[in-house]
Amino acid sequence: MNRSPLVLARAAFNSVLGRFHLREYYHRGAFATYQEALAAVRPGLLAGYDNDGVADVSFEKMCRIALWDWPVLYWLRRLIPESRCVLDAGGHQGTKFRAFGGHLELDGRLRWVVYDVPAVVRAGRARTERDGLRGLEFVDSLDAAPEADIFLASGLLQYLDVPLGQLLGRLPARPRHLLLNKVATREGPTVVTLERFPRAEVPYQIRNRAEFLSALDAAGYDVVDEWEIPNLAHEIPTHPHLGKSTSRGWYAVRRS
Repeated sequence: MNRSPLVLARAAFNSVLGRFHLREYYHRGAFATYQEALAAVRPGLLAGYDNDGVADVSFEKMCRIALWDWPVLYWLRRLIPESRCVLDAGGHQGTKFRAFGGHLELDGRLRWVVYDVPAVVRAGRARTERDGLRGLEFVDSLDAAPEADIFLASGLLQYLDVPLGQLLGRLPARPRHLLLNKVATREGPTVVTLERFPRAEVPYQIRNRAEFLSALDAAGYDVVDEWEIPNLAHEIPTHPHLGKSTSRGWYAVRRS
């Protein structure tokens, strides 16, 4: 079966959590690899987000600014004046574009391009046309992605099924700026669990923090800023001895 090179969570996917009771939504299992976790998805449940039936879940909620969005907005306000294109990876139906629009100078010169799975892109294009929204574009393939100055990934990396460096390497050119938000990390070895909501289970990667920073360095990026998001810490109920994850964000710049 053909799959996207990554399994994208829609941007700000953690906002969905408030809609469901714990009995319907949780993390379970601890696996060494993404593939092992994917193979353990329960029969009858979707194993990803590329589904027309879930493309609109929590759209309205994700269009509102959450507390953890402010560090990203802080840096976008400083970077956009000197940038031509933002590639919003895992950007759902343009929810960050809609949420941030009133706080950024989006004068039509900047291209804001969302990269997501086909079902979400279809829904996003239809909604954008229906709303008469300008300045928002969508692609469902990296082959169609433009050269971007800013790579924004908010809530994507825990669902990414390839290394970040590999994903960046498939772009026309490596972006100058990386804004990575809501990245699940831990101090111990990387663990992949399964995240559950009513109709799906999705591999959810909790990365070793030091290894992730080493990977950023190997990809040619220097960290400029880092922040923690305490209220997005998660514990795997089936493996409480692993402790809680720590949700982090980073702003990094490509070395010349």
